[in-house]
Amino acid sequence: MSSTQGTFTVFFDGQFWTGIFEIVTGNSLTVCKVTFGAEPVSAEIYGFIVRNYERLKFSPEMTVTVRKKAENPKRIQREVRKQMQNTGIGTKSQQALKLQQESMKIQRNDFRKVNRESKKQYQFELRQQKKKSKHKGH
Repeated sequence: MSSTQGTFTVFFDGQFWTGIFEIVTGNSLTVCKVTFGAEPVSAEIYGFIVRNYERLKFSPEMTVTVRKKAENPKRIQREVRKQMQNTGIGTKSQQALKLQQESMKIQRNDFRKVNRESKKQYQFELRQQKKKSKHKGH
């Protein structure tokens, strides 16, 4: 039986407020990055998650090792304080986001190539049609 654990981290990256969804299911990690404009309030974040969760594009799954978190409340408090000071995201999350970015780039380039080829074929057909129409009357 696999358990699913999700975390949402909001941080300021120097220019924008950014949120990172991390979902760990069994031994796989998927990540999604969301950019907010102004500093979001917790009610805005909750509303955003409720309205837009189905439309979020998560990265491909990555295999990770999941550790059991300590139950000590003081340790948890220290970890929360440490995370609040650290403005970055976990390296596994960064790798997953990079993988998602690269896959989206490949999809975009494939779409552009197909579009460019179809436009080129259309232009060729127009030229051929124009050539034929010039020679019809003679």
